[in-house]
Amino acid sequence: MDYQVDNITDYLNALPEERQVKIDHLRESIQTHLPSGFEETFQYNMITYVVPLKRYPKGYLNKKDTPLPFISIASQKHHIALYHMGIYMDESLLEWFETEYKNTVDHSLNMGKSCIRWKDTQKIPYSLIEELVSKMTVADFIAQYEKYH
Repeated sequence: MDYQVDNITDYLNALPEERQVKIDHLRESIQTHLPSGFEETFQYNMITYVVPLKRYPKGYLNKKDTPLPFISIASQKHHIALYHMGIYMDESLLEWFETEYKNTVDHSLNMGKSCIRWKDTQKIPYSLIEELVSKMTVADFIAQYEKYH
C-alpha cells in the first residue's frame, strides 16, 4: 500500500478485492487460533496483534505508548506478508516452522527474519499459519522478548 491510513477498516477498503479476501482469511485464521490475551490493532500501517499495554506496560522498545507487536499482516506491492516476532526470537519455533513448511507446502519458503512472504497469494498455507499462531502464548512471547532485548 502506497499511502498511510489510520485504521483496519480504511486499510481493508483501500485494498483490491482479491487482496481483501486474502487478508480477511488471514485475519480470521489468526483470530481463531491466537491464544487469548493478544489484541488486534492497527500499527505501522499493518493489521497487528499485540500484547496490550495493560499486560506489558513497558511497551515496545520501552515506548510506554506502543504495545508490543507479535504478529502483523500486510498487503505489500508484490506480496502478502505475515510478520511473526516469535519466530524471530525463538529458534526452536523457527526450526519447527521451516520444517513443517517444507513438509506440507509444495513451494519454497520466502522468508526474512520475521517476515513470511507470498507472491502467489493462492498458495498461502492457512492451516499451517493457524498452527504457528497457536504455539506461543502472551507469557511465552513476553519472556522471549525480554530475553532477546
